[in-house]
Amino acid sequence: MAERLTIDHVGHRGDGVAIADGHPIYVPYALPGEVATVEAMPDHPDRRRLVAIERASPDRVTPFCPHFGACGGCAIQHWQPAAYLAWKRQLVVDALQQAGLACPVDAAVDAHGSGRRRIVAHARRGSSATVQVGFAAPGSHDIVPIDRCPILDPALNGAFDAARALAQALSGTGKQLDLQFTATRDGLDVDVRGSGPLATAALAELSRLTARFGIIHLTRHGELVVMHRPPVVRVGTADVTLPPGSFLQATQAGEEALAALVLAHCGRARRVADLFCGVGPFSLRLAQRARVFAADSDEGAVAALQKAAQAAPGLKPVAATVRDLFRRPMMASELREVDAVVFDPPRQGAQAQAQQLAGCGVPVIVAVSCNAATFARDASILIAGGYRCEQVTPVDQFRHSAHVELVACFRRG
Repeated sequence: MAERLTIDHVGHRGDGVAIADGHPIYVPYALPGEVATVEAMPDHPDRRRLVAIERASPDRVTPFCPHFGACGGCAIQHWQPAAYLAWKRQLVVDALQQAGLACPVDAAVDAHGSGRRRIVAHARRGSSATVQVGFAAPGSHDIVPIDRCPILDPALNGAFDAARALAQALSGTGKQLDLQFTATRDGLDVDVRGSGPLATAALAELSRLTARFGIIHLTRHGELVVMHRPPVVRVGTADVTLPPGSFLQATQAGEEALAALVLAHCGRARRVADLFCGVGPFSLRLAQRARVFAADSDEGAVAALQKAAQAAPGLKPVAATVRDLFRRPMMASELREVDAVVFDPPRQGAQAQAQQLAGCGVPVIVAVSCNAATFARDASILIAGGYRCEQVTPVDQFRHSAHVELVACFRRG
């Protein structure tokens, strides 16, 4: 049975939220102030399916992608930019308030730039012999076939054609595949996962397809299949050769925006520790003016960072080490020699590392996070240890999604 709801606000996952009898009801693709006709979803009593918008928000705009609503990649394309960016900031404000923290939060920085430079395309065999390639539907493992995605960097044009060809070549394995594409300086870097061991004929066909689709580096579960040229990206003044399937910020503009904030907060620090350093988006820029100690559990990323630092002219020394900072966080006693610490953990945050940082005497701590809730938890630890949160800046490089990054500065006293 249909019902009418008035949308109160947009929730942290991008759904419109109506309040009924004091309880939230979630309506995907609805905006604040709108009156919506909805239908019940029997398996989700707190959610409704949007049937029609009876009274539209003045902030509603027409989505630009024909796959919006069917594809689960974007949650919001129907909201005008200023209201959307204000919501991104509010996600951070709400997470801090829920943790009982009063930190100054800047306006969100739009860091979409030319678009996302990495994707994971999913390949599944359909009911016929055809292989479907695309993104997952919202809340489902079903594949929405995609020919092109308008939020991608132009360097990824043709990625879906390449993914279909690669998946078709591997269709005989009967496996569900995930294909990670990264745009690099000279072409596409691709890592295929889920195929299992490959026969010689399949490897030969994959090699042939790389030349056809501009794939300069192809791996299977990180194992080299073919390399025409190394997959290189520019980081500051250094060239970094990416390890297979390595993490990279979603957009070039996002990496640059995060790094600019990190460098500004570190100021004139002469010795900086970069924890959860990855391939060095901060280390390699910080090393233009400071000695850097870097640590991460990813052995390939650390090796790539060290090699890039040694080859780049004019950098100060970078000492990079492999270390699991979840199990062996950097101790306060090990940080006595540094003037600033930067830490950029995965989504789960860095509780153990934050506890050690809270007891150290480092004047400046810069936190980078992709999860406002775990950031708020770690920030609470630092503040309880005597640090003051001076500034939090949301950074939106995942435009049209509910994800938001941030950079925060903490100082002693």
